Amino acid sequence: MLLNAAEAARLLSTDEKTVKRWIRRDGLPATPVDGEPRINRIDLLEWATERGIKVLPEAYAGAGDEPGIFPSLSSALQAGGIHCNVAGNDKLTVLRNVVDLLPLPPQVDPEFVLQVLLAREALGTTAIGDGIAIPHMRNPILLQVAGSSITLCHLATPVDFGALDGKPVQILFTLTSPTVKAHLHLLSRLAHALRDPRLREALKRPCDPAGILAAVAEIERSLGG
Repeated sequence: MLLNAAEAARLLSTDEKTVKRWIRRDGLPATPVDGEPRINRIDLLEWATERGIKVLPEAYAGAGDEPGIFPSLSSALQAGGIHCNVAGNDKLTVLRNVVDLLPLPPQVDPEFVLQVLLAREALGTTAIGDGIAIPHMRNPILLQVAGSSITLCHLATPVDFGALDGKPVQILFTLTSPTVKAHLHLLSRLAHALRDPRLREALKRPCDPAGILAAVAEIERSLGG
């Protein structure tokens, strides 16, 4: 479903003028239709979640109707793995190496996943600043994986992802999910955790999988799971 600027503004509890400014200046994905911007609901939810902008619960209607007991951030990281010293000197090489580390089922073509990640980057960088990026699938249901996972890759060499703060990326979190709701749930949990200084400090240290998982578990305990 495509939303106009006024509908998007209501879901984000803001005004139409602000939404149009976000489209022009802050990378909110939109497509012009008859001279006016139209916004895909999933794009809106992803963009807002990555930036910590609250959305009304009704925004999730139509994002997928499946019920679900979603995995914790800790279990998703354990499923996806934390990898140190991942090689690559440019975005394409890095993403190719990241895809090779994803826990994909045999029927999923890694080259297809790479192309999906590159297409997502073409819409706007998934770098969120401070050396961190969250490359993920724009339409996760296409992957048809059994469960959700987050693969964390700590790069051997920082790489330019076109971040707004100008900092090269060294930490990548890559999400794979079987449904849109599971994807948005994990993206929301990850975005929240990344605002917590405990995880930020763990990520700034030399690659330490145990320390990162401990920080995430501590954050989740403080939230009640």
